Amino acid sequence: MRDYTQELLELVRLTSTDLPNPVEARLEVALANEEPGSAAQTALETILKNVAMTRKNSTPICQDTGTPIFYVHAPATIDRDELTRQIRNTVGLATQKSYLRPNAVDALTGMNTGNNLGDDYFPTIHFHVSETNELTIDLILKGGGCENVGAQYSLPNDTLQAGRDLEGVRKAALDAVFRAQGEGCSPGFLGIAIGGDRGTSYLASKEVLLRDPDDHNQDAELDILENKITAEANELGIGPMGFGGKATVLGTKITSIHRLPASFFVTVSYMCWAYRRRKMIIIGDKVFYE
Repeated sequence: MRDYTQELLELVRLTSTDLPNPVEARLEVALANEEPGSAAQTALETILKNVAMTRKNSTPICQDTGTPIFYVHAPATIDRDELTRQIRNTVGLATQKSYLRPNAVDALTGMNTGNNLGDDYFPTIHFHVSETNELTIDLILKGGGCENVGAQYSLPNDTLQAGRDLEGVRKAALDAVFRAQGEGCSPGFLGIAIGGDRGTSYLASKEVLLRDPDDHNQDAELDILENKITAEANELGIGPMGFGGKATVLGTKITSIHRLPASFFVTVSYMCWAYRRRKMIIIGDKVFYE
């Protein structure tokens, strides 16, 4: 099997150091809408200066380079074990080159491995069989701060007066944003999963963040709800870094998955302004990055 280490290393470098253009564009719009001289304006100006500097110097956008989460779509002919080995080796190499900072800490001893390589869950690698000959690998770097403010709700919820419907989903999502109060480095993005069990709902809420920030939900009702949650979250006045202002959430993505009759989970995965996601596509000898 071909060695993809160098291609994977470039994927990690881009993800860690070069914020995607659609994300940067939303930050620029948010900056233009804040009050001149406000703390929110200053925070966004600092963020955008950081984005430009890290892109120029190939240094991490954030000191917390997060959990590397890989989503692999590979032809059935690909040796899964070998590709896993290459991905893990690349993560170690990227840490040596300071594209990633050491983040893998043993939960019991508190010891840091020093190379971002832990057990089978760190880095996290999700494999799917591709129906084409293309090898595509998406990478998300999920920071700890935004991970800490993720939330899961079991509906109905009497406290929120949230039932098992889209209105209940809206109330749960806004409650999660309100409780975060800017922690997790707002303005951020919401990935929301409706349904599943507790585990699959969290998985789906992160995977939906792979969608293009500028796309539209194929489900008309969910598309309306995505825009409504984003707009209403921004009316809370939490603002960048919790300093107050108009930009609290830059976008919302929602998916729904099948559930048991007894359960109705709503899971909210929060992604900070450093929305670090990139894709690598390999077709034959050609490599493309998005």
